[in-house]
Amino acid sequence: MQTLYPVLDFGNLTQSGIEDILRTYNINLTADEASLIQNHILKRPPTLAECYLWSIQGSEHCSYKSSRKYLKTLPTQGPHVISGAKEDAGIVSVASDHQGKRYGIAVSHESHNHPSQIVPYEGAATGIGGNIRDVCCMGAEVIALADGLRFGSLSEQNTHRIYEGVIGGVGGYGNAAGIPNIAGDVYFDAAYNDNCLVTVVTLGVVAEEDVIHSHAPKNAEQHVYILVGKATDNSGFGGASFASADLVVENQAQNKGAVQEPDAFLKRHLLKANYALFDKLGKLGVKHQTGFKDLGAGGIACAAVELADAAGYGAYVDLDKVPRGMENLPAHVLLCSETQERFMWVVPPDLVDMILVHYNEAFELPSMSHNACAAVVGGIRNDGQFVVSTQGNTLIDARACDITQGIVYDRPCEARVASGQEPNLPDEDLNALLLKLLAHENIASRQPILETYDKQVQGRTHIEAGEADAGLLMPFDEDKYPEEIRKTGIALSLDQNPRFNAIDAYWGAVNAVVESARNIVATGATPLSISDCLCFGSPEKPQQMWDFKESIRGIVDACHAIGLKDHPGFPLPVISGNVSFYNETINQAIPPSPMIACLGSMPDGRQAISSHLQRTDSLLILIGERKDECGGSAWYQQHQQLGVNVPKPDLSHLAAELHALTDAIQQGLILSAHDISDGGVAVALAEMSFRQEIGFTVNIPSDLSAAKTLFSESGGFVLELSAEKLPVFEQLLTERKLPFWTIGRTTAEKRLRMQGSIDLPLPLAKTQWEQGLKEKLL
Repeated sequence: MQTLYPVLDFGNLTQSGIEDILRTYNINLTADEASLIQNHILKRPPTLAECYLWSIQGSEHCSYKSSRKYLKTLPTQGPHVISGAKEDAGIVSVASDHQGKRYGIAVSHESHNHPSQIVPYEGAATGIGGNIRDVCCMGAEVIALADGLRFGSLSEQNTHRIYEGVIGGVGGYGNAAGIPNIAGDVYFDAAYNDNCLVTVVTLGVVAEEDVIHSHAPKNAEQHVYILVGKATDNSGFGGASFASADLVVENQAQNKGAVQEPDAFLKRHLLKANYALFDKLGKLGVKHQTGFKDLGAGGIACAAVELADAAGYGAYVDLDKVPRGMENLPAHVLLCSETQERFMWVVPPDLVDMILVHYNEAFELPSMSHNACAAVVGGIRNDGQFVVSTQGNTLIDARACDITQGIVYDRPCEARVASGQEPNLPDEDLNALLLKLLAHENIASRQPILETYDKQVQGRTHIEAGEADAGLLMPFDEDKYPEEIRKTGIALSLDQNPRFNAIDAYWGAVNAVVESARNIVATGATPLSISDCLCFGSPEKPQQMWDFKESIRGIVDACHAIGLKDHPGFPLPVISGNVSFYNETINQAIPPSPMIACLGSMPDGRQAISSHLQRTDSLLILIGERKDECGGSAWYQQHQQLGVNVPKPDLSHLAAELHALTDAIQQGLILSAHDISDGGVAVALAEMSFRQEIGFTVNIPSDLSAAKTLFSESGGFVLELSAEKLPVFEQLLTERKLPFWTIGRTTAEKRLRMQGSIDLPLPLAKTQWEQGLKEKLL
């Protein structure tokens, strides 16, 4: 074929010779992969552009080449799943109107780790931007954000720099785009000194009949591609392949070019334009004739080939028709750049003029940003080939399915043998210990972070982040939705404890899923689905691949144990997520980090409860036996110990426990609820007391020492009940054979009294908690 760029013939070269060429052109392929592409896939020498495309589309980030085998074991379907984990966002039904029309919540969950480590503000902001696009392109209105963040030790100055940039990027982009941030979690740990984690969840709302899919529709033989948004520049070129390699400090300046440049105000305008077009297409009854996809990893190339191949087609792209934001862009950069704020439509020819006028004239894209517009750049082919041309020359000519398939690996695994032992800690003053824990950066108030985010924009937020164990929205509270669904509430929580995962990848993953579900339940919502960002070190190292395999097994077991309350026999489905490997440097890899988000719903969001004590002279109820499970606890961390006995939830009784509590809350039996996690039951109780400054006295039945009883992080709940509600509550739990303990009462006296070993003034404890993180960030 005629080519504008050189053909890279690897046929007669040694491995080192191939590596020299790949290094010269900065192509992120191995020598074996380059040979495979030439000898078995294309069966000819590849062009330079094809090598770049395979390095991106065939990366871990895009093709899941090392993880696909295990991802297939995750449960992804259920009666309420409208769209599973195979498109840009998953969708679950959360409400139905009187005509049986289902309304869904779209969920996207992704990471932007490497970019945020190198350029924190831009990395975090573009992570938010890409996630928003994933949800919007399903035909959904974007309604909420959440973030799961992991930073290094606060004793490191670089951690402060990265933290400030990331928080600024998340808040700066989300606020400007007009989307509330309703949930999240943050940990600081030395294991993330060289590899921060920035994971983002975005929610959208869409009726099932209005869903637009991220693939070409049926009978799309004549469909064309319309590129919409910012003019393409060189920002973000190679971002996907950069995210699929170890971070090397010496390459930081070079890697900055792989980070995209955000424009939240343009995104906000594009969202409005998209929503208005959704309405037009709906009124015309032609949504089913279209497909819509965001431009993220791999830019134009990956969006075009994925839209086509997912429907069994090929595609063509004419680069001469792509609007450019700068002159003299090499063709492969124009093709694969990850310039932000772009979408791609695939539509029938008779809709093209209307769509071009909509964006370019009605919404005046060219006036919003230099050369921004909507433009036809290609279309569908019926022969399965993906062909890219410019100036009469062919750059890419390959089977679309070969490109999207990538190169699949079956990596070797080697079991990681647990090391360490349970520490023998000296006796200590438990009053002083509780105060230290309340001030710990992983327990103290998150207000320094939350005050950066807009939590009420759009007016749907019913419970803000920090007010309960999960954030809660009422997404259908507008007149355009049927009256019978307007009270519906949806809850969102994120969770993962890196210290549990450092000890045991399987139980760490189980705990991440269970804890996230417990947070949902503590507000009164029923878990409907989870999403996962699976962040790990190098898959090329057998022990780290073992950690990944074990984490997947833990997620699967936990999802089956929790199940679906209204559909017995179905596991909790995983509807969205991604895999992020190579989160390591020459110094260390991160601990296994399966970052889990749980989405739940309740018929009436007004029944949701917070984690703050409401009254004096209420009963305090404990669900969850205290066990010698202090491994990975904040208490052990105070003594620079890790331990080995991580919490091991009883999966056989988990569903009954969670479903009983949602019933109790929705029946109005519970005044407040808080799950037991970091810092154990002592910290949970203290946190419940601070908002209304209500004291308590408790004594917990236990054969353990007072310290282990109070600070073990065995899961469970602390509940506040009025005494008159106890008989109904007791009957509800007895019917389900669930034990519980009445451990004390709330008091008008502002003191925290526990186990006869702790007696603290509430204002003192509250000050420690409020100032703990704030002081460490100074």
